[in-house]
Amino acid sequence: MSLKVLNTEKAPGAIGPYSQGIQAGNLIFTSGQLPLNPTTGELTSDIRSATKQSLENVKNILESAGSSMDKIVKTLIFLKDMNDFAEMNEVYGSYFPTNPPARSAVQVARLPKDAIIEIEAIALV
Repeated sequence: MSLKVLNTEKAPGAIGPYSQGIQAGNLIFTSGQLPLNPTTGELTSDIRSATKQSLENVKNILESAGSSMDKIVKTLIFLKDMNDFAEMNEVYGSYFPTNPPARSAVQVARLPKDAIIEIEAIALV
């Protein structure tokens, strides 16, 4: 099976030794996406806007490989504060109005750049 590194200017560049995403056969694995605006580098700190930005980054990585949000089979969400779950969930739900993917959501002690959320996904091509 061949591996293909995914890289798009429509998502933030990696801030370490990793790729935005990897395509392995018919699967795509995105790295965790912080709520960073890929154009300005600005970190969003409002949970609703942050959730949207992280999901837009995931979406853009998937689209760079010819995939889409409706092909996501699993997401993992890291939250700085589980009290943000309801607001995050509302925004998240708007991206998956039917047949949402499997998902895990956990509270973590700290995220890179002190972000309030990070989202990663596994999708089909």
